[in-house]
Order: sequence, then structure tokens, then C-alpha cells
Amino acid sequence: MDQETFQKAVNNMATRTEVEKRMMPKKFSQMPTPSEVQDIARLVKTIVFPGFFDNWQSVGSTRAYHIGVDMEQLYNKLKTQIALAMLYKDCNEVGGAPEETCQCRAEALTDKFFEQLPEIKRLLYTDVEAIYDNDPAVTNYSEVIFSYPIVETMVHYRVAHVLWNMGVPVIPRILTEQAHSQTGIDIHPGATIGEYFAIDHGTGVVIGETCIIGKHVTLYQGVTLGAKNFTLDGNGHPINIPRHPIIEDNVTVYSNATLLGRITIGHDTIIGGNIWVTYSVPPRSKILQSKPKDATFTGGLGI
Repeated sequence: MDQETFQKAVNNMATRTEVEKRMMPKKFSQMPTPSEVQDIARLVKTIVFPGFFDNWQSVGSTRAYHIGVDMEQLYNKLKTQIALAMLYKDCNEVGGAPEETCQCRAEALTDKFFEQLPEIKRLLYTDVEAIYDNDPAVTNYSEVIFSYPIVETMVHYRVAHVLWNMGVPVIPRILTEQAHSQTGIDIHPGATIGEYFAIDHGTGVVIGETCIIGKHVTLYQGVTLGAKNFTLDGNGHPINIPRHPIIEDNVTVYSNATLLGRITIGHDTIIGGNIWVTYSVPPRSKILQSKPKDATFTGGLGI
């Protein structure tokens, strides 16, 4: 390509179109870095499961040292990314806070997150326990921690959910979408998920923003906990109101089941595979497919 043609192409791409003006921020500031956000999840996973995802043994006198090094890195990275997220959001709001204020807020939120780390760890170990208890193919806990996609997913989700509840913008969605791209499991950071949560296999699972999931719940691949319909405002935009299922304790939902709307699935219920449920189910129910009818077709009538 000659220089003139190349420069023309550059100028065309550098010109802001009307669509770009409508979609892009009013002001630009440095934004959170996806690779750094990914590293935050990696560090949490390393801290929560010491010895599994690093090159040192988790026993002995150096355990506290190595965990301390990782936690210092985590603190600095998280504080930086939260500050960028806050600044990016405030720059595009009337009367947004200055950079110094965003830095102070980021430090306070990072401190608050660190207070939640022990609970994040506790919940993640209950998730590992749930997989171990529900999958006969598992030989030991280490196998789950090392290789099951639910662990990667839940590290991202548990971190993202805490940040979401703290009001941190952007970063929670980046975290859960990174897990989605890696594992095929799509969990909105706003969803509430109790302890001892298990997803077997996992590919294609979708859990919406306003889902509430109790304790000891197991999902299989392809399960959708979604919205049945949307309430629109005067401009035709969907209103963010509770619209996803409530799953009570000790519920199992088998593969490719679809549960839609603000319905309640009562505790100790089993939802069979390939079921479409849009109504509430009382506790201790079994929702299964009807048995196929035996019919004989002749002359191609069964086509």
C-alpha cells in the first residue's frame, strides 16, 4: 500500500462516526486493564489454594511469606484497578469526583475487600466439597481444585460478587465474562449463590443477575436460569427489576433444563433434564419429562 492510501485509511478510521460518538464515553480517562483484572483473579486463586497454582509448597515456615507476597501484589493491583474504574465512571457523570477522591475511595474499598477474603476462601472450599460429594468420577479434592472448570468460574464469581455488592463499576463484569470465555459458564456477578454450590461439567450454564440460589444446589451442563420477559420503561428500555428464578436449598437441576422468570423452586426439588419451567414449584417436587407415547406409523406418516 502506498503512503497516500495508507494515510487516507488512517484518517478514515480516526474520524469519529455518529454511532461512535453516541456509544463512547463523554470523556476519556485510563480504563481498567483486562489483563490486570485477570491477574487479580489468579492471585486470589493462588492465595485461597496455596501450593496448587504456584511453584512452592504450602507447608512449612515459608507459607506465610509466600501468601504475604501474593496478598501485597493483590492489594496493589486491586486498588489500582478500582481507582481506574471509579475515575472512568466519574469522568462521565456530571459533577464527577476528582482523581484524588477516586484514589481514596479505591483504597477504602480494597481494605473492605480484604476483610471479605476469609469468607471468599470459606465459600470456595464449600464449592470444592460440593463437587467432590456429587461427582463419582472425582478421586480426590486436589483433582477438583486443579482441573474442574467450576473452580475457575467460582473464583471469578465470588470475587466479582463481593466487588459488585461494594458498588465497584466495570470490574465485576470483566471478571465473570473472563470466566465465561474460559469455561463456558456464564454467571452474572449480581446473582446471589449460597455455599456448597456445584456445577457438573458446566458448559452452557447461564445464571442471570437477579437469581437467588440457596445452599447445596447442583446444576448440570446447559442449565439456564433466565428471565421470561422484560418490563420496559417509557423509552422502551428494559427495567432492572427481579426477573430470574429463586432456587431454594438442596435443589438439583439436570442438563439443559430452562427455568425462566421470577419463580421459586422449592427446597429439596429435582428438575429433570430438558424441562422448560415457567412456574413456581413447591418443596420436595420432582419435575420430569412425560413418558414417550408408543405409536406405529405407516406409509411415512411419522415424518
